[in-house]
Amino acid sequence: MSVKVAEQLEEECGGAPLCSCQISEGPGHSRSMGRLRTAMVGGCLVLNSYLLPLLFPDQRVAAELTAVAGAIVLTLPILITAFRDLIVGHVHMNELVALSILASMTGGNFRIAGTIAFFLLLTIIIESRTASGARRSIEQLIKLTPSMASLLEDGAEREVAVASLKVGDVIRVRPGDNFPVDGVIIRGETAVDQSSITGESLPADKEIDDDVFAGTQNLTGLVDMRVVKVGGETTLGKVKKLILAAESSRTPIVRVIDRYARYYTPTILMIAGLTWWFTGAMDNVVAVLIVSCPCALVLASPTATVATIAAAARLGILIKNIADIELAAQIRAFVFDKTGTLTQGVLSVARLAPAEGVEPAELLRVAAAVESASKHPVAVALKNLAEEVGVATDKPESAKEIHGKGVEAEMDGMKCRAGRESWLKRCRVKFQGIEPPPSEEGMSVVHVSQGSKLLGWIGFRDTIREGAKEALNELKDSGVKRLAMVTGDRESVASMVAGELGIDEFEAEALPDDKVKFVERVQRVSPVAVVGDGVNDAPALASGTLGIAMGAIGSDIAINSASIALMNNDLRRVPMLVKLARKSRFIVFENVVLGVLFVVGGVSLSVFGFLHPIVAALLHTTSTLLVLFNSARLVRTGEELTLNEI
Repeated sequence: MSVKVAEQLEEECGGAPLCSCQISEGPGHSRSMGRLRTAMVGGCLVLNSYLLPLLFPDQRVAAELTAVAGAIVLTLPILITAFRDLIVGHVHMNELVALSILASMTGGNFRIAGTIAFFLLLTIIIESRTASGARRSIEQLIKLTPSMASLLEDGAEREVAVASLKVGDVIRVRPGDNFPVDGVIIRGETAVDQSSITGESLPADKEIDDDVFAGTQNLTGLVDMRVVKVGGETTLGKVKKLILAAESSRTPIVRVIDRYARYYTPTILMIAGLTWWFTGAMDNVVAVLIVSCPCALVLASPTATVATIAAAARLGILIKNIADIELAAQIRAFVFDKTGTLTQGVLSVARLAPAEGVEPAELLRVAAAVESASKHPVAVALKNLAEEVGVATDKPESAKEIHGKGVEAEMDGMKCRAGRESWLKRCRVKFQGIEPPPSEEGMSVVHVSQGSKLLGWIGFRDTIREGAKEALNELKDSGVKRLAMVTGDRESVASMVAGELGIDEFEAEALPDDKVKFVERVQRVSPVAVVGDGVNDAPALASGTLGIAMGAIGSDIAINSASIALMNNDLRRVPMLVKLARKSRFIVFENVVLGVLFVVGGVSLSVFGFLHPIVAALLHTTSTLLVLFNSARLVRTGEELTLNEI
């Protein structure tokens, strides 16, 4: 990972490797420690050259020799890097530093040369450790799968390499272990920590037939699982690919820096030459060359980008291309899908309306019994409610599901039905002594009968997703001007959901093509982000300025169709994404301004002799550290969201 870090940092520098970017190649930790040892040894020698004349005035020759030795030890890594650049035909920022050190050494100022090299080498170490440290936090996220797994074959258990697992294999995962691959639980139940992928702090309960994902941790129970996906096809494998793809992409502001970087070094060399011509002071030239090395400017965007990706990944927000961060900061309109996005996508019983002389419990008992053999969402909602309130349901003697109409079952020698009003009327059920369902409440209604008698009707409603209203209010507070909803559901249902959430604009009974056309109309006015569940919203997600897929954990369609994928169903991640994007943009702007001010101000002071070379080296180090620490503020963005989930 460390080699990749250096290569990506160098790429972010536009192929113009800064002294720190270039030297940061190689195995990150050992290289940094080697440079640190070099800096300490050289620094001690240079310090000794200052102290010897003070403590032992007759040891001036020894002091000069230690200054020379210290300068050589400290400058050698920088000079080697600059020489390598020249061999391959590059003239960039490394050469500015090398020339400044050589100029000091040529003038016999070995103490100054060593001091300058010490500060610059120290800056390099801090930069490389900070950059690779930020990426190591991402690496820890995407390297969570164990190397070995317990494979079950013919009742026996044996340890095998995870790389050898195949789809269909059965493996055992013990409490405390991480799941090595994606799969389905076939025996046992447990609680699973999915925070590494979804960003959710609370564990998820898992039982038979539930999905589990590579990199998540088994907390409480021993489970056996059937392998569904392996290697790069697992959810964690896709997360890894997305993060690495995002790191290798570049923002528009970096592309602007790239465009003008080739002119920078020649311009600085020309300024240094003019300074020498008019002042004849070598110290002024050295100061110009040192302070003009724009580490802070070149690192302004890459450091903020790494911090942004790390913060987003921790929150369960996957960004495919970092250019989308700037897009997210510009969005002023959002279009939401309804089912599965603003709502749970799961029906629940909203109202029981029994006929005269019928108890609500009896209506629920018959309806749940009739629907017990069905897998329809209505049947699931009835079963859940019956279990919740303790209503016992009998298994029907026979049951038949009639597509598009309802379910018919034989119970206690009578035909019992649950379904559409029109179907029950054709079956000669008498609709008397009951009020009709209110059309304005936006419910899906199932009528229940026993024989020819109507027992009543049951209203179902898709519940609003927890946190949806809070998320929409946060978007409004952040300056988003337009919130719209588009759905294939009925007008009454769409109106009810829009009213509850405070959405003024919506379109109901929309087919996939209608959703695309709606998004395109909004896009003519302003950039628009489309938020959907990624399953049936792929065309709309692709047509928006920015596509945000919710609940992308384990979903190929969601990850492939959207620009940004939320690994859980918490809508509060959407305003957090906007907040993170805007904060990232502002910090990049701050870093660029800071870098420009240090370079322009430092060069101006150096030309007129107001900046000593050692002070220039200190300013260079200070400016770089300020940029690094400023960017690091992004890493903790959204921390309050995850803390509130605990």
